[in-house]
Amino acid sequence: MTKVPHRPATRVSAEQLAWLSHEFRTPLNGVLGMARLLEGTSLTQEQRAYVTALRESGEHLLGLVNDVLDFARLGADKIELHPAPVEVEALLRSVCELLAPRAQEKGLEIAWAAPAGIGVIVADEGRLRQILLNFAGNAIKFTTKGGVLVTACESQGHLRFCVEDSGPGVSEAARETIFEAFGQADPTRDIQLGGAGLGLAIARKLALAMEGEVGVATSSFGGAAFWFEAPLPHQPQRPDRSLARRTIAVVCANPIVTEAARRQVEAAGGRAVIADDLVEALAATRPSDVVLVDRDLAPAAAPAKRALLVLLTPEERGEIETLRAAGFAGYLIKPLRRASLAERVLAERTAALAKNAEDERIAPAAAPGARILLVEDNPINALLARTLLTREGCRVDQAGGGEEAIAALTVGEYDLILMDMRMPGMSGLEAAQRVRALGVRTPMVALTANAFEEDRHACLAAGMDDFLVKPLTPDALRAALGRWTAGGGWTDGTERAKFA
Repeated sequence: MTKVPHRPATRVSAEQLAWLSHEFRTPLNGVLGMARLLEGTSLTQEQRAYVTALRESGEHLLGLVNDVLDFARLGADKIELHPAPVEVEALLRSVCELLAPRAQEKGLEIAWAAPAGIGVIVADEGRLRQILLNFAGNAIKFTTKGGVLVTACESQGHLRFCVEDSGPGVSEAARETIFEAFGQADPTRDIQLGGAGLGLAIARKLALAMEGEVGVATSSFGGAAFWFEAPLPHQPQRPDRSLARRTIAVVCANPIVTEAARRQVEAAGGRAVIADDLVEALAATRPSDVVLVDRDLAPAAAPAKRALLVLLTPEERGEIETLRAAGFAGYLIKPLRRASLAERVLAERTAALAKNAEDERIAPAAAPGARILLVEDNPINALLARTLLTREGCRVDQAGGGEEAIAALTVGEYDLILMDMRMPGMSGLEAAQRVRALGVRTPMVALTANAFEEDRHACLAAGMDDFLVKPLTPDALRAALGRWTAGGGWTDGTERAKFA
């Protein structure tokens, strides 16, 4: 019998992992993007079930790819952190709004809250966001009723982030191993729901790199409470007192929404009254007080001489005209934003429902009339991006590579350039450098399947302004269009600040 000689395992390099990331994400971008487009067309009930299953399976595969590659990446090299000022409230808000569609698809609520004056910390925002998305994504996956609450607070000089849910919780025995690689709390249940058991191990690695720690306890909603704590430099801000001496009643059957609303009202200096129904709320408040009522508990018509704000999901925006006609003072989109809550409450009855259309989460088009140069060599991904851009009101020109993009920029003017990174011939990084060397200051956003943090920094160093990772989602594209087209606030040729 011939013996096979033993060869030591080869350590996968960061470059190899970046290549694998690109090769996995490029076809997944096409699969998921086309599935989402198909879901938006006229389908029979049977066809819609098949397409939904296709999309959900693709999203599950993407999650596994992300976890496996990131876990390997963290083991391949020392974790490099890029600390910068991070606004805590903005971080919590972005995490919840990113995951809101997934939660609402399951009939769950996701909300956030932070104490008054929580301010700014110095941390690696990308890594911190990764921990919170991991915790909150797991919470949504394992929760079947209720929802998820994401919070931040100070704890003995440290910053503590916590994600609570109303799911099944984690047993005492499982808490000892759940942060280990492949250490699912309930392997049988996790196989059913999908997962490799790597996400929490990644979170622990990142926490240790920040000189912090992670843990899990029982939440106040009966489920799990995953937390991350670290000695992050912290600069408090002056507390918001915009709702001082104001009373706001909250009527919602979901305790997650109720608790988040209560904390946000109090963070703005107001007094919150929690009621089980509208009758109780009206009895406990004065005629001048504002009442927040969830759509499910809202009456057919608003009571006379009372200011009622209806809590809606983005999918319920079609009811706005009906609510206007029924006498409601306005609406708020869930997950609630503290600043929007204070603004609407202070406006009271004088704020017409049409005013609320300023909320970008329900805007009909992100960049109407914007002219976009799309640089993408993959025909499927180009078709997907062009379709999504057209839906946002954009006019799109396409270039198949770096040289073609430079040629287009010498004869035409654009509001935004979307630049793929890996292309035959001239790469996206080289093309970006050439474009900037020509003096072109048009905002440029990387559109890439290279998903690691060093890829993002390489794009910024090459002259890019922003970084979008494939698979491309409509929400991520809308946000980028809002930041970098005229609708995002820039209308002249002045140099833009880097998005970092």
